[in-house]
Amino acid sequence: MDATLVQDVVAEVMRKLQSKVDFKSPVPRVGEDAPANEPMRDNSSASGSNVDGRYGIFNNVDDAVRAASESQQKLLKLSLDERDQIVKLIKSIARQNAHRWGEIEFKETKIGRLDHKIEKLQILELVPGVEYLKTYANSGSNGVCLEEFAPFGVIGVITPVTHSVPTLSANAINMIASGNSIVANPHPSGKDCAVLAVREYNQQIANRFGIEHLITILANPSLETADAIFNHRGISLLVVTGGPAVAKAALRSPKRAIVAGPGNPPVVVDETACLKNAAESIIKGASYDNNLLCIGEKQVFVVESVYDKLVSALQTAGAVQLTRPQIERLTQQAFKPGQDHKPHVNKDFVGKDARLLVEAAGASAPPSCQLTFGETDFDHPFVQEEQMMPFIPLVRVRDVNEAMDKAIESEHGYRHTAIIHSRNLETITRFGRRAATTLFVVNGASPSGLGLGGQGYLSYSIATPTGEGITTPLTFTRYRRVMITGSLRMI
Repeated sequence: MDATLVQDVVAEVMRKLQSKVDFKSPVPRVGEDAPANEPMRDNSSASGSNVDGRYGIFNNVDDAVRAASESQQKLLKLSLDERDQIVKLIKSIARQNAHRWGEIEFKETKIGRLDHKIEKLQILELVPGVEYLKTYANSGSNGVCLEEFAPFGVIGVITPVTHSVPTLSANAINMIASGNSIVANPHPSGKDCAVLAVREYNQQIANRFGIEHLITILANPSLETADAIFNHRGISLLVVTGGPAVAKAALRSPKRAIVAGPGNPPVVVDETACLKNAAESIIKGASYDNNLLCIGEKQVFVVESVYDKLVSALQTAGAVQLTRPQIERLTQQAFKPGQDHKPHVNKDFVGKDARLLVEAAGASAPPSCQLTFGETDFDHPFVQEEQMMPFIPLVRVRDVNEAMDKAIESEHGYRHTAIIHSRNLETITRFGRRAATTLFVVNGASPSGLGLGGQGYLSYSIATPTGEGITTPLTFTRYRRVMITGSLRMI
């Protein structure tokens, strides 16, 4: 919830590492890499002041890696059934603490919606576990071939502020199921809630299984701790979420990296679409957690013949329309010029309620308003930038061919997510092939692509640049083959 949308802080880490990876990344745009753009610094906090080296909480990367490595070796001695019990325990703890942790994360990060912060912890049941670890056997005249999946060891993880505890928890489920342990560097603006969750997870795992540090976390994350994770010899794999600069730099790292890159998901609505369903789906997806999801609908391209009908359907479903002057007033506040003189997302507007955006535009909306929208041109910042706000720009187009052309161009080649509302199978097929995105949602809200209102499984890490897609336990394993020649054949 791949999108993909992590912090400027990671981009800062990557810029610091440029001399080591020989990569010159551009100055990241706020909308690309994070809603909370404070640089990392060593601040003491409620979490940092209570660091005692117990239950996975550390100030020093070396100590965290050492503890995680020892715990991973203990994990490997457990049976697969016991590993499954740990995964189910994590899910149970998250579900039981969803309301309390959701409130803590919402208060700390100050972005998104409280009800969705809670729900993102409740739905961790949908994240796959050990059931994905299947052994494949091939028996023939020359013996038996077994194909299995082994862990990497200790995985270094950079987690976002957009989904601090949910992303860390989902990664822990996947990675522990596949036999790994974790060293996490959280975003500074979401570190306290993450530390709280890690302590609770590890304490209960230790009580039941005698392993104390399966998930380790840096209580006071900084540029230095992130740098140390990226270069530590004890870490076998990196899992990084971020914008274009982060993704490119991570790909040049000497370690293998699984990269959840940025997204700018477009929506196409053609003349055959069920407009009532399209409107309700757009609102459901684009308003989820105030559009912090990397898969969330960011811009809509509507065939002119049904444009007015879609506007009416959106209004009927509860969205508030802004006029062009109101949109420009909002734009002047929601975007700020950067050093390159181009508009960049104003972090103060990221993840805020739709009602506040409407008020900034000089209009009014009821407290129940979840999404605001209005017509813009194709080159408008709200169309071109991954803006992470519950405002949806509508772009009027002549026909579905123009809609597809502009949608694909606005996605910027991230290959993350695309959505279409159509009842024309040929159109759906053409757009799916042309967009070639990791997630392609037809006639539904974007979350349905992650099993929420649709079939499939859930993950909060969607690796688009490196091609792993929606991550599962298999994503964090190494392929191994065992060949037993001339024996073990019963027939």
